[in-house]
Amino acid sequence: MVDGLLPIETRNRPLSCLFLDFNSYFASCEQQENPDLRDRPIAVCPVMADTSFVIAASYEAKAFGIKTGTMIREAKAMCPDLILVDARHRLYVGYHQRILEIAESVLPIDEVCSVDEMRFSLIGEERNEANAIEIAKKMKRTIREKVGDYMRCSVGIAPNPFLAKVATELQKPDGLVVLKAEDLPHRLHALKLTDFPGINWRMKARLNANGIFTTEQMCAAPKDHMLRAFGSVIGERWWFLLRGYDLGREATKRSSLGHSHVLPPNLRNDQGCREVMLRLLQKASARLRSEDLWAGAMTVYVGGFKRSWHARTRLPATQDTMTLNEHFLELWRKADYDSPRMVGVTFDELRTETEFTPSLFTPTKDRAKLSHAVDRVNKKFGKHSVYLAGMEKVRHTADEKIAFNKTWLFSEGKDDNVYINPFNGAQTAVMT
Repeated sequence: MVDGLLPIETRNRPLSCLFLDFNSYFASCEQQENPDLRDRPIAVCPVMADTSFVIAASYEAKAFGIKTGTMIREAKAMCPDLILVDARHRLYVGYHQRILEIAESVLPIDEVCSVDEMRFSLIGEERNEANAIEIAKKMKRTIREKVGDYMRCSVGIAPNPFLAKVATELQKPDGLVVLKAEDLPHRLHALKLTDFPGINWRMKARLNANGIFTTEQMCAAPKDHMLRAFGSVIGERWWFLLRGYDLGREATKRSSLGHSHVLPPNLRNDQGCREVMLRLLQKASARLRSEDLWAGAMTVYVGGFKRSWHARTRLPATQDTMTLNEHFLELWRKADYDSPRMVGVTFDELRTETEFTPSLFTPTKDRAKLSHAVDRVNKKFGKHSVYLAGMEKVRHTADEKIAFNKTWLFSEGKDDNVYINPFNGAQTAVMT
């Protein structure tokens, strides 16, 4: 009988996945590019302001307790010698693309998970522990030789992708950890609940409310308890994953899309907030159209130092900039915040054109066609060849950023997000 047809508990659990996770990725790229930053505490920042925050810290900075999300003012106090570096998102995607080429030369990539993570399937003799370790060492060595000494990564090898990713957390930086079926689940007991991907503070509170406070307790919980604790079939799925069973991939569908922007000091006022929000709406709606998605709801928000504000509204399914602006301006009349720091917009209830019936009373499709025409003009003649008059003063703000769960930079027009590739000196478009 084929193993895949056997009851899950009776299936073999060989080493089947290798997971690659780069350490302090943005900071490592900066140290690789600039020898003066090597072996020194650096923090990558979105905006050079004490009220901004760290988006990546080198391991030398982490030694002082600085981490992602630390406010710059606090980071400086924690480490007086801290070096602040402006984020260069095009560079990070450029390094990502180079890493993909190098990794692929060692083992075929199964899935690119984020800008600093990717996974590989092990088959046949590759599943032998000694062979898997040798592949991992070769990959680390090849990346070091052909990308750079400071591009350190941790490798996890396990019977399923979930545990292979968890294994990368067990030894950092530059680690290599193998989790075999016979190691499970007791090898995981030393981890905190929040060390697992998918357990944030909210889920941790839910697990605590169901009597699960440690990883050991989670691993010992029977399936029905895990089902109740997680509040869905995900709990039962985790019971199998923690024991090394490979359940295959879950089907995923984009549920939301949005953009946010930390305001520079000169735009931390009402007019600056409004104009940057219009800029984000144009950018986010262009992304909706590029992915053939229509939004059924929109949330806008202002993060304030003293008081924040957010508002949500339902929409007739739309993807055009003008309609979204009208709904935003209606919400903006009641905006209530103090000392703004950042603004953002999120679209949800996303669907494709075949999944909804357009309104008979609004020009949904006609307006969408107009917005698509604007996109085509910008693609042909350059970003901001056509744009909303209301964002005249801020059209060059909110450049595309590469979050850790993204692997590409969205292009709003011709020659957008192009840079000189540091590996070959060629002009490269860092997008997909």
